[in-house]
Amino acid sequence: MGLTVADVLKYEIMKKARVITGKELADERFVQWISVIEMPVENFVRKNEVVLTTAIGCSNDIETIKTFVQDIIDSEASALMIATGRYIFDIPNEIIELAEKHQFMIIEIPWEIRFANIIEEVINDLNLIQNKEREKSEKVQQELLTFILQDKDLKHISKYIQRQIGCSIIITDRSGNLQEKACHSQAFIKKWKNYVLDGILPSSKSLLTHDPIFQKFQIVEIEEQTVLQLPVLQVSGDPKGYLFVILPSDSSVDEYLTPYRANVLEHSATTIALWLSRKNAVEETKMRLRSDFVLELSRGEFISYDQANSRAKLLGYNLKLPYVCIVGYPENLKRLFQKQKQDDHSYENWLESMIQYIEEEIFYAAQSLKREVMMTYHEDKLLIFLEIPCKNEKENATNFLDLVERRLRNLLPEVVISWGIGKYREGFEGFAESCQNANIALNIGRRKKGTGQRMLYENTRVDRLLLNLAQMNGMKEVIMSTIEPLVQYDEQRNMDLIGTFTEYNKYHGNVSQTARALNLHRQSLLYRLRKIESLTGLSLIDPDDLFLLDISIKTWKMGVAEPAVTQ
Repeated sequence: MGLTVADVLKYEIMKKARVITGKELADERFVQWISVIEMPVENFVRKNEVVLTTAIGCSNDIETIKTFVQDIIDSEASALMIATGRYIFDIPNEIIELAEKHQFMIIEIPWEIRFANIIEEVINDLNLIQNKEREKSEKVQQELLTFILQDKDLKHISKYIQRQIGCSIIITDRSGNLQEKACHSQAFIKKWKNYVLDGILPSSKSLLTHDPIFQKFQIVEIEEQTVLQLPVLQVSGDPKGYLFVILPSDSSVDEYLTPYRANVLEHSATTIALWLSRKNAVEETKMRLRSDFVLELSRGEFISYDQANSRAKLLGYNLKLPYVCIVGYPENLKRLFQKQKQDDHSYENWLESMIQYIEEEIFYAAQSLKREVMMTYHEDKLLIFLEIPCKNEKENATNFLDLVERRLRNLLPEVVISWGIGKYREGFEGFAESCQNANIALNIGRRKKGTGQRMLYENTRVDRLLLNLAQMNGMKEVIMSTIEPLVQYDEQRNMDLIGTFTEYNKYHGNVSQTARALNLHRQSLLYRLRKIESLTGLSLIDPDDLFLLDISIKTWKMGVAEPAVTQ
């Protein structure tokens, strides 16, 4: 139990003290600090502090005294003890009314009582209490470390912590994903996942306190439930996990978070950090093996299905499931690194951390949709094989990427990723084929739609045809000889003849519709069309010339210098 104002009033030295206001509050007001304060108060008084004063700076001015007492009240002090007989002889009624209004304790002490004697008594008791609590919390710390040495699982550790602090806890990774589910119901786990998905957890709202013991804690209010959040394994401000404490419904943060519980939770966070570090070391080795396997699978490097399947089983993968390949290309990571000026990190270390964040969100999205996923990061690309349990592979991949991007917008809002979605291919060889399809879709999508977009392989048929045509003998020369005069003219005059023709052809040669779409006067449009004819030597009313010009422009936009693409 902590020291209260009632305990302080029982001291022999306090026999002549007189409680002026708040006598009924003495058992409820805890004492963690004691100090002597005169005007001004400013921010020198802490919560749960007993303040001793002579009011020397108030000069018997009622308003000055009221301001002084109000500042003490606002600091959430436990009580104000005023020594009377020199500067104040009687506590004014206005001060008594102010204290009663705020349910605040004022205690009158005779001038002859030395402040130093009161302080000595209080500090002795506080030290005694703190030593007992420290011994108790150190015993908890030793027990927790023993669990690590005995290789106890996280469920065992969680139950022990809960017994010590008297309420439920939740242990998660840095994204908020549960690390220990056995202690929670399925309904709770589902609700927790929604909190994480909506970006409510983990929180960044800190407790407003100057006490270093409590500064690490963050507080979250969820559906009238108070949750405390403590980072685990925090390196350079980057938490590797979290310990959440679900407070009892009838308890406030101030009442619950005693120094003892704060110390126990701090020791618990350290223990969980050790447990997660050991687990992460094992997982990192497993992830490297998995990454190598997925890369070999995407390249078609396995000699037989049996060889690949035996490796897959060891790594926990099921190759009998249908998979479609998705390739993601983060577009702006180097620019983000330069923008953030991460002087304490190399780009390689920062990039590794960012990719790990992205991979965690991809795994979480797959888990949420109850899909198996195999993934690696290679040559600046994310290679993902996603299970598609039904034949609608387009819908499966789209829903998956919707969830991934929704999560990434909360965690890494500035990161831009382009996606290419392959086509499901049957058989063992289908993994490499689907990966090739996804890469083609990604490349075409980036050229055609720009960055940060998605492209399905099945929607690239025309583009693939154009690219292959461009690689045929003599085709590149035909295309460039047709398009080059327009390209050069647009660069010199900034008239956009290529865009003009594209709109004109889109509206099937309708001049009025084209002019409205381009916001041009009819005569200006006609001038541009005649200029196109004169530069190319083609007639815009000849179907063959229109076809040649159209296919040349479309192929040029796709990049005629690109290598041939296999359909």
